[in-house]
Amino acid sequence: PYTVNKQGRGPSWANSLFDDNAEFGLGMNLAQRAVRDRLKEHVENIQNADVAAETKAACAAYLETFEDSDTNFEAALTLTKELEKIADCDCDAGKLAKKVLIDKDFLAKKSVWILGGDGWAYDIGYGGLDHVIAMGQDVNILVLDTEVYSNTGGQSSKSTPTGAIAKFAASGKRIKKKDLGAIAMTYGYVYVASVCMGADKNQLLKAMIEAESYHGPSLILCYAPCINHGINMGKSQAEEKKAVESGYWPLYRYNPVLKEQGKNPFTLDSKAPTSDYIDFISGETRYKSLKKMFPADADRLFEQAAEEAKERLDYYKNLADK
Repeated sequence: PYTVNKQGRGPSWANSLFDDNAEFGLGMNLAQRAVRDRLKEHVENIQNADVAAETKAACAAYLETFEDSDTNFEAALTLTKELEKIADCDCDAGKLAKKVLIDKDFLAKKSVWILGGDGWAYDIGYGGLDHVIAMGQDVNILVLDTEVYSNTGGQSSKSTPTGAIAKFAASGKRIKKKDLGAIAMTYGYVYVASVCMGADKNQLLKAMIEAESYHGPSLILCYAPCINHGINMGKSQAEEKKAVESGYWPLYRYNPVLKEQGKNPFTLDSKAPTSDYIDFISGETRYKSLKKMFPADADRLFEQAAEEAKERLDYYKNLADK
């Protein structure tokens, strides 16, 4: 988070209380948006004032790119240089330029990303997350889905799949995983993606670029193996690849922009499973332990989990074929 470019600018980071993560990020977005809207009004007034053609052009370029993070940064730099030329002028434009330069760090469009785990996003902070995506604001939410409460001892969450052992699910989770992505897609105006770095880096990058460029709420769900899964964490990327190949973790993108263009907004990026679902989960301690302690239950729950994964994949295929 401390990397900077040649202008000395880069990512900034802030922490909230654990369960108000989404609301905290929304507040940051609304606050900087309020400052930018005020600056935008000042720039519009400067553009309409008696100033040099270069200053007018800089104002126009800034206003045209106001919502585009790719081009607005350079436009903001150019505008700042032009405003510095007139800031000492004892005129209305000069006074406005001074006001803009006081908050010049807020001129360029900010990219707001709200980061958290599944315990927050699926469970204790879901009400806040749902509230934020229902606000329609331009924020991006990145969920690192470890399928348990990783940082508080490995308790079961609504993201824990059927058959997995976790705290409070010592004999295997009996109900299926909450489909947070499907819930978010029902809004119709939320960008949603399910990604997995170890399986498809290009799809992950594409999803993050699309989420950033979308002028509305975005939700990206990232499969994130953790130590509670009982795997070799040095090979977590390989484990992610197996998860996608077995149909355990599907890859998809839901882009509302495509719907506006009359196209199908849903794209299923993962291919049909090429390996066995039960063989995959049997390689992780959270599932193997159930087989040792409760073999009869394990067989039933594993078959149930495999069927649920198939149903989920069939549902996504139907969305992709519409």
